[in-house]
Amino acid sequence: MKELIPAFQKDETFLADLETARSRPDQLHVWWLGQSGFLVQWQKRFLLFDPYLSDSLSIKYANTDKPHVRMSERVIDPALLTMIDVVTSSHNHTDHLDAETLIPLFIASPNVQFVIPEANRFFVGDRVKRDAVFPVGLTDGEIAQVAGFTFHGVPAAHNALERDDHGRCKFMGFVVQAGPWTLYHSGDTLWYDGMVEILKPFNIDIAFLPINGNKPERRVAGNLNPEEAARLGKEIGAGLVIPHHYHLFEFNTEDPANFVREAKQYQTPYQVLQLGERWSGKKDLGGTVEN
Repeated sequence: MKELIPAFQKDETFLADLETARSRPDQLHVWWLGQSGFLVQWQKRFLLFDPYLSDSLSIKYANTDKPHVRMSERVIDPALLTMIDVVTSSHNHTDHLDAETLIPLFIASPNVQFVIPEANRFFVGDRVKRDAVFPVGLTDGEIAQVAGFTFHGVPAAHNALERDDHGRCKFMGFVVQAGPWTLYHSGDTLWYDGMVEILKPFNIDIAFLPINGNKPERRVAGNLNPEEAARLGKEIGAGLVIPHHYHLFEFNTEDPANFVREAKQYQTPYQVLQLGERWSGKKDLGGTVEN
């Protein structure tokens, strides 16, 4: 059995770092939790994007022709996340909507709010064993105020821009405003027509973009590749791109060094985080990001 990629910090050390961040409420704090999961803290409020913090997929596919062999350590047991104010699921795939992550999380943070694509409401309710009225549902072009954050729904193409019978997106990204900060979590997406035009007006400070690419032989829906992620970050004018969706499963990963190379080529500001590592930044009066 291969040795797992170690977390930069995990478990009690990770929780202690959350407390350290609480003492610096003038800064935005971001932690990568693996795959597409990011924890964001702004003024002592916590937003959790698309967490996958279990081994449910590795167990499910263990004896199939598509084993999901884990590459990296888990950062934190979701049952220990007692401070979450809002959590998202960008679409229904298990690494973005994991019952074994979300059900313990809902128990640990009983006042948490849950933002999802409206098109997925009844599927989501069934999976996480909650009443279907529980989540806050969005589609593209809609805005919601949730737990002190402002959410804007934007489309995602995984692999297509799929909509339900009412025209609502099944796959989404979220642009979130946290005080002076504007964040974009892509969910899972390819580049689609009009994407830059949708995102650029938001003046995004941090874009969380996938880099694992789209390879049909994997037999799963794909994402931006390293070159596309670096180019998209440049074209939308993102202040910083943090890559995601790699180093979880052996069959569906990418070397972040390839993204770094492309980001340097495009002169796209970037930060590659280790598992459980924190990025912190603040803005001066002119809007400059400092970290």
